[in-house]
Amino acid sequence: MKSLVRVLVAVVGLTTVLAGCTDAKDPDAKKSPGTPAATAQTQVPVPDGVELTEYGTDLTFGQSANVAYSPNDERQTVLQLTVNGVTQGTIDDLSGYTLEERTRASTPYYVKVTVKNVGQGDVGQTPIPLFLVDNRNTLISASSFTNSFTKCPSVPLPTTFAPQASLATCLVFLAPDHGTMTGVSFRAVQEFAPIVWTGELTVPKKKKKDKKS
Repeated sequence: MKSLVRVLVAVVGLTTVLAGCTDAKDPDAKKSPGTPAATAQTQVPVPDGVELTEYGTDLTFGQSANVAYSPNDERQTVLQLTVNGVTQGTIDDLSGYTLEERTRASTPYYVKVTVKNVGQGDVGQTPIPLFLVDNRNTLISASSFTNSFTKCPSVPLPTTFAPQASLATCLVFLAPDHGTMTGVSFRAVQEFAPIVWTGELTVPKKKKKDKKS
């Protein structure tokens, strides 16, 4: 017998969009929403054999969480989210893009994730519901690009993301004001404790400058 889980659906829309230099424009400044802008209540069917991860669960990189996901009233499913690892970048990685001054004061983080649809609905072309949490306890939305970003190739959910579909991708987060990452979060609504992934952060070694003879 299938069970139903009642959740509040986050309607999330604020992201940073970065365009390449060929037709670059300043990215949208509204990139760090604190809590979802609006919520709606719905019921998400949970298939037999699928157990939802409890709110407030702490996970480490490589572990998976099953979460009820409903980007709007008409589309809903259960997603299995896995945060595989996080790499800290530098703002120089984005030198090929036109950035606002406050964006240049950001710290980039590249989050490798795997998403699998273990529910019954199709949620293609919807945002992957993960956020970066910084040292100010701010939820930061993933940035999007108008072209390929080789440091962290960000592939969105395809047009069709039906049951049993899976996707491995990389999400780019820009922590403002030189912020530092404290975790990666799934949070359905503010009223419930988030599911948070933490682990060892990969920081690339700085290249040594060749000494002139």
